[in-house]
Amino acid sequence: MEPGGRRWQQQQQQRRLQGPRQEAAEYYRGHRVPQRMEEALNTLFPLRPADLYGELANYICKFSKAPVICKLVGRKVLDGVGQPTLEVEIYCTVKNYEKRICSTVMSSHSQIPENASPDTTEADEKERNDSVNTAVEWVNESLNTMLRDLEPTDQCKVDEMLGEYFTKKVEEKKEVQKQEEEAEATLALTSCTPSATELTGKKKAAKPGKKVAVAERTIPPAEPVESVLCGSLAIGGTSLAVAKAGASVSRIPLYLHIALLKHDQDSPEEMTLPLPMVTLLSCEKMSPAKLKLVKEVMLIPPVQLSLKQGIERVLDIQKEMMRLLEPPGKVPSPQLADSKKGRAHNTGKKAPLQALKRISHLGCLITGCDNLEQPLLLMQTACNNIGLELGTDVYLAINCAAHELMDYVKGKYEILSGTFKSPDEMVDMYVELINKFPFIIALIDPLRKEDRQQWSNICRALGSKCYLIAEDAATYISKLKIDQNINIPMCSGVVLKYINQTKVSDLIELTGLLDGQRHITILGSPDGESSDDSLVDLAVGLGARFIKLGGLSRGERVTKYNRLLAIEEELAKNRTLREGNLEFIAFTEESQPEKQLSDVLPPSKQDSLPPQLSQPALQVPSLPAQLPENSTLT
Repeated sequence: MEPGGRRWQQQQQQRRLQGPRQEAAEYYRGHRVPQRMEEALNTLFPLRPADLYGELANYICKFSKAPVICKLVGRKVLDGVGQPTLEVEIYCTVKNYEKRICSTVMSSHSQIPENASPDTTEADEKERNDSVNTAVEWVNESLNTMLRDLEPTDQCKVDEMLGEYFTKKVEEKKEVQKQEEEAEATLALTSCTPSATELTGKKKAAKPGKKVAVAERTIPPAEPVESVLCGSLAIGGTSLAVAKAGASVSRIPLYLHIALLKHDQDSPEEMTLPLPMVTLLSCEKMSPAKLKLVKEVMLIPPVQLSLKQGIERVLDIQKEMMRLLEPPGKVPSPQLADSKKGRAHNTGKKAPLQALKRISHLGCLITGCDNLEQPLLLMQTACNNIGLELGTDVYLAINCAAHELMDYVKGKYEILSGTFKSPDEMVDMYVELINKFPFIIALIDPLRKEDRQQWSNICRALGSKCYLIAEDAATYISKLKIDQNINIPMCSGVVLKYINQTKVSDLIELTGLLDGQRHITILGSPDGESSDDSLVDLAVGLGARFIKLGGLSRGERVTKYNRLLAIEEELAKNRTLREGNLEFIAFTEESQPEKQLSDVLPPSKQDSLPPQLSQPALQVPSLPAQLPENSTLT
């Protein structure tokens, strides 16, 4: 066959037209091409019909419409603790066919009380059911009609419409409440009885106010709890479902889709994985033990390890913790280990922890403690028994949840049963704690958000040594942002939770604002978590410094750790994984550069601590090799 001949040209043309999209070819095979056009095409390009129709399909697909939303489906499902929540499904029109793209399941907004009364539990369940039922109705009716024919990749437009819809519902709720108040006022005027004033509940509410009058002069009163609009789950669930659909039709991972939205479609060259805060121990606040201050004790792997290596290290510590928490008689009671030699020493003081042999809804072990040192010494013992050292091989973080401990009659925090401390005394206690146990690199909610002066004091005292994180103050994203400022106390960063009416655009805007003000962002799981793993993609795409997912138990939490491991593997394969870092902020009157973690953590070899804790507030003493017998932080 001579190059340039007719047959040779036909074969070259066939090679160029090989590999048509089979799906498009099958679709266009059933459409009749006009006979004259077909004869002309056969004369010019003597090809098989399948090749011809496939090439036509390829050409026509260039002018086809982008996928658009055609249907939303909302339904009631169960979350990880068996409570009702919302699932949102997205259907799109793709090449004239209706196709299910994705779904998302929202996490419940309410925290799970440890000792709730039956009446409170029943009221909470009724409120939750009503909210989910309303959310399902919103999705299947109003939102389904409102978002039809919108492109799922247009997240800003979708979130703008969702925000307008939610604002309209809030105004409707206010109007209904106003009418109810007017009706009650009219009824009170017409009844003309002494008890009429009690109909509004104002007289009854005044009695406890008299009791706490003295306390209110010394501490700021608690801010009113932000009411959750019934059905608000529909807003957050729909926004996240649309984001997942946009990533799916763009054929990219959700984390990359979120990163493109945050950076105005500029693809980042490298991405950093958030460090996991793995909850290992929960000191149940309502247990028979005395300690109330600690809600969670968390482990943070060092940045030098890969995520996979860090998770394996945490699992090793968890196994040793379970061994130490065996009932008395099976194993010796845990004693403080020598951090230098990794051996256990008997201090002559037997105070074994109360092993309750239960797994918390947070996916971690539960135990009761009588003082603040017990869980820390238990963690130190478990690490030393397997040859690890706290402060070098792994770090600790404590979720204090101090807002749950305030006694408003006394105006003090009840950190132990019968032991109370004022906000100023709490600051001194934390300074002493971090000086004594410098392997603690994060305190979450050490104070109420209302104690802003004490937040400032503790940040100036400890900001260069550990992170001071606000979680309760960051629960409701709608209250965090005022103009271009963050409405939170002075702190190192905040824990953001994707709940209720939160939209993807809200998270993108807020994390950008936090980045600009040198705050760290932590994406956190609510107490009532679901099996949806989108939170991990949000954390990676938004560039969060940490992610707080709970423990390494319970499927709804483990599935998120598995997703994080999969993203690490994918980024490493694509050579776009960048190693993270830990930097503390020195809160002083003059701005100072952030310090590296290696500059503020203690050396690996440490000396013993004298019996009396009398060090200055800003001095960092070495980690004790053995705790004095009579030394307790109360």
